[in-house]
Amino acid sequence: MTNDPQISASTAMLREAQEAPEVVARLLSANASLCRDLGARLRASPPPFAVTCARGSSDNAATFAKYLLEIHSGLVTASVGPSVTSVYAARPRMRGALFLAVSQSGRSPDILDLAKAGRDDGALTVALVNDTTSPLASTCEVVLPLHAGPEKSVAATKSFIAALAAGLQLVAHWSADEALLAALDKLPEILHQAAQKDWSSAAPLIAKADDLFVVGRGLGFAVAQEAALKLKETSGIHAEAMSAAELMHGPWTLAGENFPILVMSQRDETLGGVNDLVARLNEQNVPVIVAGAADGPARAMLPFVDGVHPFIAPIALIQSFYPLVNAVALARGRNPDAPPRLRKVTETV
Repeated sequence: MTNDPQISASTAMLREAQEAPEVVARLLSANASLCRDLGARLRASPPPFAVTCARGSSDNAATFAKYLLEIHSGLVTASVGPSVTSVYAARPRMRGALFLAVSQSGRSPDILDLAKAGRDDGALTVALVNDTTSPLASTCEVVLPLHAGPEKSVAATKSFIAALAAGLQLVAHWSADEALLAALDKLPEILHQAAQKDWSSAAPLIAKADDLFVVGRGLGFAVAQEAALKLKETSGIHAEAMSAAELMHGPWTLAGENFPILVMSQRDETLGGVNDLVARLNEQNVPVIVAGAADGPARAMLPFVDGVHPFIAPIALIQSFYPLVNAVALARGRNPDAPPRLRKVTETV
């Protein structure tokens, strides 16, 4: 991302993001038998639907899992708000469902409350969690550890990528999709390549913006959500994740010279629509930054790892994004490791 070694080593966020390829390699090896067993169980007794439960970056990872389950497994998947149980004391009917709780710390009371409600009602509760000694790990029937190790920066990076990989590994083993399993084996090396991609050409345009759309579609929408969240929390930019389909329904009227759009795209069935969007934005002289498979022209065309499985591509894009947002935060005079008013573990009820 930068040739300045002092900047490269200056934040825990950047160092932790660069650990992600090794984290994912460790996760894939350690969790393989767990996912094989869970996949066999799900094939033997298919759930009627799935439920996800998460907050923050973990909820963005849950969005990725939702698209995977609906696209690849045909399983209707709902994100249930934890406040349904923790605040309203309701008990949604989840009998027989696959319940996925995603968390770094596994300690937020509202997540725990919904997970307990799911298990009590007969859902198969699965925790994707970094801390295997946490209350969430004790609450859920099955635990898929994220194996990310300690994460000191408030801004989650390696644990988010680990959560994406964990969800993908589960779906790959459940479906016994040989092509996806083979692609998964290549993920650590792909992430290593993605971490070397230089996105610095986008930094000046983003650093001067106070408002920004991050656009994705399908499986890429989850990483658009994550990128927007990171721009908010580390850089103080009012960034909003937007579906490429939804942007044209009105929000794009906000975009302009001081309101750029970062487009993150993968090479799949969504690409034609994303290309049409980029072309229309260019016709309107909206500053566009293209990351991924979409065509230009654009103010910045960012390099990416091409020729990979479309389920892998969004994970590679967010790996390439983290050094960019680190640079943007520093350019705006902010410390990405310690955003104002934020703590590493946020416990909500």
